[in-house]
Amino acid sequence: MKYEVVLFDLDGTITDTGIGITDSLMYALKKMNIEVKNREELFPFIGPPLAESFRMFYQFSDEQIKLATQYYREHYGKIGIHENQIYDGMEELLKRLKEAGAKLAVATSKPEPFAVEIIDDWKLTPYFSYIAGSSVDGSRRNKVDVIEYALENCGVSDKTKVVIIGDRKYDIYGAKQAGIDSIGILFGYGDRAELEEAGATYIAENMDAVYKYIIG
Repeated sequence: MKYEVVLFDLDGTITDTGIGITDSLMYALKKMNIEVKNREELFPFIGPPLAESFRMFYQFSDEQIKLATQYYREHYGKIGIHENQIYDGMEELLKRLKEAGAKLAVATSKPEPFAVEIIDDWKLTPYFSYIAGSSVDGSRRNKVDVIEYALENCGVSDKTKVVIIGDRKYDIYGAKQAGIDSIGILFGYGDRAELEEAGATYIAENMDAVYKYIIG
């Protein structure tokens, strides 16, 4: 195998979490007196850290970010977390990789307790050696921090044998900063131009392509 340790992003990679995330964002923004009627306007929020997106797209202050994040989690923790759908073929990919001897882990910017619950909801927990997410207190939120945290908990010493699969440029940038390869996938929320510009090692259109890149 070309890669022995495979990290997976969660949102837009393992599951399509768009409805749950955007519903929770609309709830939070309404609490902040901002009405968003077209959920597609909020798709850029899927992938990067929440605080970063609030700052980038709405120019929120630190205090506003703290409040909006609180509102978001208020809705997401009860309702939004269950509004997601696993991508067709994903469980089969996990099974094939596991059978081939790969060590699998999740590396997501989503708070770790939410990530654990989603993976467990879909009964995917047995496939993964570790589920790494951002910390609730915000001390671990950048993708590179989550990746390095995942590698540490997986006992990785040789980064040349590690690859991360993700759908957004943030996954690719995080991989570069951590010194590992990346597979950008086209069935999530990013597109080819974004992934190419970010410098993805590979770009995959489907599950079979992902598997072939990992096996080598």
